[in-house]
Formats: sequence, structure tokens, C-alpha cells
Amino acid sequence: MKIFYKPAYFYLIVDILILIFSFYIVLDLFPLTTHTPFDKYSWPSLMYIFLWVVFSYFLKRYIPLKKQKLLKFTLRLFYASIVNFVLFFALIHFFFKEYSGFVLLTIIAGSFNVNYAFISLYFAYKYAVEYNEITIKPVKERLNATIKPSIPLDEESYNQLKSTIRSQSSEKVLRLLENYFDLKDRNMLVFVNNDVANLTMIPNYQYSAFIQLERLNNMRDINQKLAVINDKLPDNGLFVCCFESKSTRKKRLIRRLPVGLNYFFYFFDFLYKRVMPKLLLTRRFYYFLTGGNDRIFTKAEVLGRLYCFGFKVKVLKKVGQLTYVISQRIKQPETVQKRNYGPLIRLRRFGENKKPIDVYKMRTMHPYSEYLQSYVYEQNSLNQEGKFNRDIRISTIGSFMRKYWIDELPMIINLLKREMKLVGVRPLSSQYFHLYSKELQEKRIKYKPGLLPPYYADMPRSFDEIQESEMKYLIACETKGVIKTDLRYLFLILKNILIRNARSS
Repeated sequence: MKIFYKPAYFYLIVDILILIFSFYIVLDLFPLTTHTPFDKYSWPSLMYIFLWVVFSYFLKRYIPLKKQKLLKFTLRLFYASIVNFVLFFALIHFFFKEYSGFVLLTIIAGSFNVNYAFISLYFAYKYAVEYNEITIKPVKERLNATIKPSIPLDEESYNQLKSTIRSQSSEKVLRLLENYFDLKDRNMLVFVNNDVANLTMIPNYQYSAFIQLERLNNMRDINQKLAVINDKLPDNGLFVCCFESKSTRKKRLIRRLPVGLNYFFYFFDFLYKRVMPKLLLTRRFYYFLTGGNDRIFTKAEVLGRLYCFGFKVKVLKKVGQLTYVISQRIKQPETVQKRNYGPLIRLRRFGENKKPIDVYKMRTMHPYSEYLQSYVYEQNSLNQEGKFNRDIRISTIGSFMRKYWIDELPMIINLLKREMKLVGVRPLSSQYFHLYSKELQEKRIKYKPGLLPPYYADMPRSFDEIQESEMKYLIACETKGVIKTDLRYLFLILKNILIRNARSS
């Protein structure tokens, strides 16, 4: 990239405003030895801002944000802070001793943190925007994707296989596998942990089942491995894997450690082995320290990965501390690209005239949960309120955010884009939309969806009552006008929320 480039003027202005804000906070609120800090530090402040901008330009911080990555951007911000700190500290130490190094350090730290917060919000939005921009794996022609007949294992090989399963797992796992598989069949590959390179060397359709004994928590490149196994299996082939879930790990640690110490240890264990591998700035450092071993996975994430890569869960059994999954290959993987799971997400929904719109929300579900809607529906169906009876996809903090509508605050973006209005029927996914009656579907798509749904005015108790509530609202829009109806419903909704303490779910 060239040394000279056209800077992103919007971010340049934001950067200068952040510096001015940092100077103001330090000089106005911090205890200093001088009674006239603004007079004393006026020209050094201007000089600092000028040199900050110059150094930042040559460090390529003002390249348009859409062309940058979060890690590189953060490093450039760090380098700019270090260069400016070293230069001005030297000036203060050798030439301008009347100025405070504490002021310099505080301003550097303040501007760095505010800048980092700003770019974190930007990249959270960016990753949400890129949420559905996935690379579809080209569909290969699967000729003769059927398993070939084989000769059963001899008795010695069969006993050795059972011994391996016992030593690597347990007697209970052996009995579980014997219930669902003929272990004498040579068309099954039982392995502890094959890396991706070894798996790619296996001829296509040689095995009808892959049985992996090593738990997924200790594996790197899980998505690549699932894609390769999908490619190697014949149509309707089976894949067996196991993992320790987040909830099981939590119970194990809390029971094992003394009271008081257990929750303290679990908190840091969760940060280290669940949060660090997910964050862009700590992911590489985590893998460097651990090699990717002993990560924490939720059940939703593991099952979601399987569905993402073309498998359908057939059997889910817990044996000891591990959950075993028998899944069946049903289609090609949906994506082979790494997915970013930031705090902001973009969900495809039906808008006015059934036009697809992207609704912005705070993330309340575990990674890969977007692939599990049909699975959760098959397992639990809907409760009286039209929600899943037991939705394993929703995280603990996500449940809290949903209860108080915190997750819906980003939908203000949709309001500003005029894709939604303040009061109106909720924008629905395709699966939810087709659960509604045909008549209600036709009425729903005539109007923009809304942030505040009309059923908060009626407080229905069942899915059928929700449909009745929405039908009544839409008929009122047709007969009395949208604006008049929305104002009346807004008053009723605010009354229920503020006085009757209505909450989301």
C-alpha cells in the first residue's frame, strides 16, 4: 500500500474530537498542581493533536475502516500511542519540565480506550453486517456415493477394537456404540483424533460411519474436520462425536472445589476457556498457550456446528461427563468460512410486502444457534405464548437482555432506515411466519413491522391469542388508519410496560 493515501475524513474528525474530549476530562476533572490548567496546557495540547494526526496518518490509521481489520487497527492505535508518549515524555523530561508526565500518560490512556471503544462498536456492526455473507462450498458431483460391501472383522481385530474403545472411553461407551452399530463391520472407522490432513487422504465413501472417541473440546479446526468428514461419508453416512457441555463442566467444577472458591474459579475458567477463544484480540494468544485444548462448548454450539456442516442429529446420549452425538449426513455443508460472533447480529426477516429486511439485535443466542431452529422446534414445539418450550439456544445473559428488551435496542437502526416503525407486528423469520394463519399472513405483509408489537396492549396468553391480537390491530389499521391506531396502541403498550410491569420473554 502506498505511503500517501486519501484519509477517511469522518474517522479523522472523530479521532480529533476524542483527543479534545480526553484533554478536557483530564484538565477539568483531575487534581492538578496548577489552577489554570487550560491556559498552561493549551499550546502543548494543540501540538500533541497535530503530531498525533501526523503519526497516525503515516501509521495508516486513517485508511477507511471498511478496508481494515480489528486486530491491525488496534495495533496501529497502540503504535501511535507509544510513539506520541515516547516523544512527549522525552520533551517533558529534557526541555519542558514544568509539564506533568502524569497528564500525558492519562491522556494517552484515555484517548486509547475511547478510541478502542469506538472502533469496537464499529466492528461489532461490521461483523453483524457480514453475518450472512458466507462462502457456499461448491456442490461436488457425488457419483456412486454409496458404501461398498465389506468382510467382517476377524475375532482378534474385533476384540482389539473393543479394547481400544474401553481404554480411550469406557465400558458404557462401548455398550452405547454396540446398541447402534455393528462393530464387526469393516466399513466403520473408529479413531481417537485424526487431523484434517489424515482424513483428507481417506478414499471417498470407504466408510459408512466415522466414530471419534476424542472429545471435541480438545480439537482445533473442528469446522474443517466436519467438512472433510461430510465429504468422505456416503449419502446418509453416520458420524459419532462427544463433548463436555458448559453446564456439565460448571457442575463438575463447583462440586469438586470448596464452597466460595468454586464459583470464583469457575468464573475465571469461563473467561479463559470460553471467552478468550471467541475474541479477536485474544484468540491467537489463547491457542498459543493451550493449543486449543479443553475449550468450553455449549450444547447449542456443538449441535449447531453439526447442522451447519450438513449433519442431522439422530441420537443424543449422556455417558458420564460427556454427551455423545450420533448424527447423519443429509446434505452438503452450508459454509466453510470462519464465522465471527460479535455482540451485534443481523437477522433476515420479512418486512412490508414480504420484502426481506435485515433486523439488528444484540446477540442473545450461543454461536451456530441459527442452524438449530428446526431442531429445537422438532424437540420442543411451541408453548402457549408462541415461544419454544425449552430453547437451548438462548444464553443466560441473553435471557436477561430479552426480558428487559435490551437486545432490541439496535433495531433503532431499522427505524432510521425506515424499514420498521415504532408500533407494529413483529418482523418474523420464514419459519415463524408460516406458522401463522393464511389470512393473517396476507394482512401482516401490507404494513411495515414494528418495534413495539400490538400484543403488549392486549397481553395475550397463548399463540392463538397473539394471532387474534395482531389481527385486531391490523383490522384497526385498515379501518381507522395507521397513525391513529399506532398512537392508541402506543399509549396502551406504555401503560402495560410502565404500570403493569409487562416484560419481554
